[in-house]
Amino acid sequence: MVWDELDGRVKEKQSTSAHGLSQQQGSVEQISLHCSEGALDWLYPKGALRLTLSPRLPSAVVGPGGSSSGLITACVKPSEHFHGAQLYLERDGVLELLVGDRLEESPPPRVRCFSRLPGEKVALFLQATPHQDISRRIASFRYELRGDWTVHLSLDSNPVSSNEGACRPCNNTELLMAVCTSDFVVRGNIKAVDEDSELRAAVIKVSATRVFRQKYALFTGTGRLTLSGEIRTLLQCGVRPGAGSFLFTGRVHFGESWLGCAPRYKDFLQAYTQAKLAQQLPCELAVD
Repeated sequence: MVWDELDGRVKEKQSTSAHGLSQQQGSVEQISLHCSEGALDWLYPKGALRLTLSPRLPSAVVGPGGSSSGLITACVKPSEHFHGAQLYLERDGVLELLVGDRLEESPPPRVRCFSRLPGEKVALFLQATPHQDISRRIASFRYELRGDWTVHLSLDSNPVSSNEGACRPCNNTELLMAVCTSDFVVRGNIKAVDEDSELRAAVIKVSATRVFRQKYALFTGTGRLTLSGEIRTLLQCGVRPGAGSFLFTGRVHFGESWLGCAPRYKDFLQAYTQAKLAQQLPCELAVD
């Protein structure tokens, strides 16, 4: 567990290693993933690993009105050299393939995301595939677990869950909550929009005029007025360059910024001012 000086919150990471040399063929080793993000390396895969998801989530699981959603969203990013096993999602005893065993000439596996609804029993099941020589086989991946009620599943380039609604504009309640809980909150302008063909995402190049908050050094530059950064979103959302100042919020996903709510700054100020007068702000921001 480490302290995030940029964010002011505790950030948990878990690094787990396992190897199949001590496992019997057909055996299943149980491992619990308690941290919100981390990595697992399985050397010389043999048998199987069952990974239960039991993160110690912060109060962000609480939705509007103080009710707990119980929703957990998880994403896994296999390494480019994922070999020797297949990764399944186990939901209420039913297995669904997330990542297959790769051949040398196969393209890198994509990020996969899924959600656990309240009451569902969800785990990751990593099963070794038979190989005569397991000495060069390593099945490794990074993972992220979130409990944010505002989370968009646009982070998944090959979704297990539907991306329906990921491009929908945030309402005022969602916007004000995003200001409080997002990994970055930045005022800025859109300089250009490029395409990331590998992720099938639009890359928004942002010139930041003010960084209210950021987790990690996402928006950097040589001076306060020359900060810039990139934010990704789904291609289907149709983001285009345009004039005007925006408030960008979103999440860091495996080191990359992904867009959440992004209203025009004047619209955000109107919603913020109205909520402040009504004493309904979930948190305060040092606005102009």
